[in-house]
Amino acid sequence: MDISIIIVNYNSKIKTFHCLDSIYKADLNGIEYEIIVVDNDSREKINQEIKTRYSEVIFIQNNKNSGMGAGNNLGIVQATGKNILVLNPDTEVTAPAIRTMLDYLHANLDVGLVGPKLLRSDRTVQESCYRFPKIFIPIIRRTFLAKFAKNYVDDYLLKNIDLTKSQTVDWIQGSCLLIKKEVIDKVGMFDERFFMYLEDTDLCKRISLAGWKVVYLPTAEVFHLHERASAKKHWFLAPFLNKLSRIHIISWGKYFIKWKFK
Repeated sequence: MDISIIIVNYNSKIKTFHCLDSIYKADLNGIEYEIIVVDNDSREKINQEIKTRYSEVIFIQNNKNSGMGAGNNLGIVQATGKNILVLNPDTEVTAPAIRTMLDYLHANLDVGLVGPKLLRSDRTVQESCYRFPKIFIPIIRRTFLAKFAKNYVDDYLLKNIDLTKSQTVDWIQGSCLLIKKEVIDKVGMFDERFFMYLEDTDLCKRISLAGWKVVYLPTAEVFHLHERASAKKHWFLAPFLNKLSRIHIISWGKYFIKWKFK
């Protein structure tokens, strides 16, 4: 199998179906692939609909909402592909995107992970690749300090780099990641201590430390139809705000503790 495509669904039935439809419309001729959908104990029971609408899809029913990293790991354990494509349910691939990423990964032996250009529904480009964060980055980004430390934030967001070109970056947002299975076998799967957020940062860090490159590939385009709500809130109010904000702050803490604030 050339590629295993993994989608973790949690109360996102319609988005998941649109994501699946985009995969079936993609240019995958000659590519052996499988699609694995993991359901994280959604209120919407989609097992029967998946069987009816997408009979070839491998469906895994999780008995609890174990988070994005753990959900993807359930799919990775079942995967038989030489490459693993992690797709969020709120993504839709353009026709050539998967082939473009797969060809690039095959042609570059020193690359362990590749991510596409992410587009909003209006085709504007969404931030998707970054430098590894320093301890002050989440504090600055979520407070008035951002006005006085714009250069630090811009550097973290790679705003001073020409992202119309393919290049090595520190980490790529986990909405769409194509990873060599041999790399996962070497560095491990997603760290399940991260329920959501920073599990992608952590994986990219381990891949880089193991000697592989993480590459942003703008010639591959994927629509990402979601804006992260937690980033719009001030960090110091997070405990009193929505659940995603609290999870995000907790994940930042776990990340910096794990990597000893480096």
